Amino acid sequence: MVCLSIPDKSKEEQIMLATFIAITAVVVAIALWIISMQNKLVTLDENVKSAMSQIGVQVSSRFDALMAVLEIMKDYAKSESEQIIETISAQRSMITAKSTPDEVISQEEIITEALDRIAIITKQYPELKENKTYITAMNAVLVFENMVRTSCMIYNDSVTKLNREIKMLPASMISKMLGFRQRSYMEN
Repeated sequence: MVCLSIPDKSKEEQIMLATFIAITAVVVAIALWIISMQNKLVTLDENVKSAMSQIGVQVSSRFDALMAVLEIMKDYAKSESEQIIETISAQRSMITAKSTPDEVISQEEIITEALDRIAIITKQYPELKENKTYITAMNAVLVFENMVRTSCMIYNDSVTKLNREIKMLPASMISKMLGFRQRSYMEN
């Protein structure tokens, strides 16, 4: 009696099924990793945008406080304060989450220049230094300056975390494909 071996189809089917399951598991694992990495990068990117937006709020508030100082100064030095108001109004722009660090620095330079001019005028009018409303408004300008400085530190910390993640493996392999880019630091 001759025994013929008939190929066992169930073994071949089992091998094919196991191969299919293994390939599917690898594809699912890679897809989950990409989704996880994308979510992490989105979170870091949103932190940077939020920090920049906060800087915008602080810069805008600082401009408002500066305008209050200038309104008070009108009683003492009308033409000089109106000239500064005109200059500031023409150069003031809103900083948003899409703004660049250079735009923020430019706005801060405008404020610094206005404060320098205010200091010169204040020296000419000593009674202005004694005005309680003026003192309160100038203190507000300084408070917002400190808040801008703090917000810049938070922004730079957020940028560091995002940039580090983008540069490091394995995120560096897919960050560009997902549209994430390194951000610039806020230089003070």
